[in-house]
Amino acid sequence: MLKLENIYAGYGEGIVLHHVDLEAPEGRVTCLVGRNGAGKTTTLKSAMGLIRTSKGRIMLDETAIENMPPYERAKRGIGYVPQGREIFPFLTVEENILLGLEAKDGKGRIPDFIFETFPVLKDFLKRKGGDLSGGQQQQLAIARAVVSGPGVLILDEPTEGIQPNVIEEIGRVITGMKKNMAVLIVEQYLEFVMRIADYCYVMENGRIIMDGTPASLDQEKLQATMSL
Repeated sequence: MLKLENIYAGYGEGIVLHHVDLEAPEGRVTCLVGRNGAGKTTTLKSAMGLIRTSKGRIMLDETAIENMPPYERAKRGIGYVPQGREIFPFLTVEENILLGLEAKDGKGRIPDFIFETFPVLKDFLKRKGGDLSGGQQQQLAIARAVVSGPGVLILDEPTEGIQPNVIEEIGRVITGMKKNMAVLIVEQYLEFVMRIADYCYVMENGRIIMDGTPASLDQEKLQATMSL
């Protein structure tokens, strides 16, 4: 489980997040939604140690990780797919996936479940990452994040720039992965969120203003928050 407790975080002297409490347990797809600038990506970056957390605790299972550097958090079992995917365009698909094994000191080989989950990547192993479509690059980014077998998978806007038919495939992959890990997603595409989420947090101005199962959320308030 990944758990954020009373998190305050920001950039420089500016505080973006205020008293953020959030849980992402194994076996659940947890979604964090909100309009642009609400603090969603900042929340994920706090969990990964990419920005300063000035107050609060970040727990990975029973271990406090808020003072650990990003590479240590990755080694302890957090896989991260940032917004924009950030694959290496001049490396092959195979080389991109193998980089994900750095969380295990580069040891091991690409396990069979990667190609069972992302069959298209097996056909394109020797193709440059930059030659893939947007949807294929997103699958590659997720494959790179999970090849080391993390306990937590964090994804920032996984549907961004993806065609509708590929979004369905990404949703299938994400829901399938929750059986073995905790999944935490930042997303603005509400229809997608309502379809795959087990639990949602709604953020506005760096604060959690509402949370619950998709069916229990105040839809009128949610729509109003997203359209501000």
